[in-house]
Amino acid sequence: MGLFRKKRVMLLLFIGFIFILFFQSNWLGEWMYPIPYKDEITVHANKQQVDPLLVAAIIRAETNYQVGKKSHKGALGIMQLMPDTANWLMEKSGRNQAWSLEQLHLEAEPSIELGTFYLRSLIKQYHNNIPAAVAAYNAGPGNVNKWLKQGTWDGRLETAKEQIPFQETRNYVTKVFHYYTKYKKVYES
Repeated sequence: MGLFRKKRVMLLLFIGFIFILFFQSNWLGEWMYPIPYKDEITVHANKQQVDPLLVAAIIRAETNYQVGKKSHKGALGIMQLMPDTANWLMEKSGRNQAWSLEQLHLEAEPSIELGTFYLRSLIKQYHNNIPAAVAAYNAGPGNVNKWLKQGTWDGRLETAKEQIPFQETRNYVTKVFHYYTKYKKVYES
């Protein structure tokens, strides 16, 4: 009788797990794909008319929401902006010298504000071609412009893995759109 009872308990646990997995997927999805700094992301994304879930996906791919990260190339902050780009963005956005580079590096909100402003400028530059804008966020507009002009990449997400010449950027675009798809599935329902 003891073995039968254990099997029954295990079956009930298994059924409960399946129920949670399939019927409570929002809870599970939010647990697996949380969005820290959700309020800050939403405010700045809405201000720039950018999908907050795209901003969240970029942050997840860049730093996994960890402030104080610095890339091997010198990019700073939660949205990984190069210092020269950050200074240019502060000037262009009218926030000239509003923050120090150290604040951009160690505080989430200034990085989110400038990174979202930059993302919006890239989306405009690429005429709402989101994959091209995301690639330019990583590789720089000069590289993406060259790829598009020379026909190396056609700017579509479907061809990013095969056509983007930089492996880092191929992986980055794939990762951002993986998170973006997951976030849309979890948070738009």
